[in-house]
Amino acid sequence: MLRQIITQSKKHLSLISLFVFIGAGGTGAALYLLCLALFNPDVSWDRKNNPEPWNKLTPNDQYKFYSVHVDYSKLKKEGPDF
Repeated sequence: MLRQIITQSKKHLSLISLFVFIGAGGTGAALYLLCLALFNPDVSWDRKNNPEPWNKLTPNDQYKFYSVHVDYSKLKKEGPDF
């Protein structure tokens, strides 16, 4: 396939920029997805020790980016303990 790209770009010089931009876009998208998978703090690759981290949250934990100040001492627990 690389040989076909090279022969086509020799015949039509205007295709070189197309191949460069498509290759750069594909490489950038792949690197972006790799960074999301490796460096996202919400993703846990360890399934044995912490498979469902949201079950360990208490009402005092802030899990949203922005939260309105709430007096947690007045909150009533409305769900069962698992």
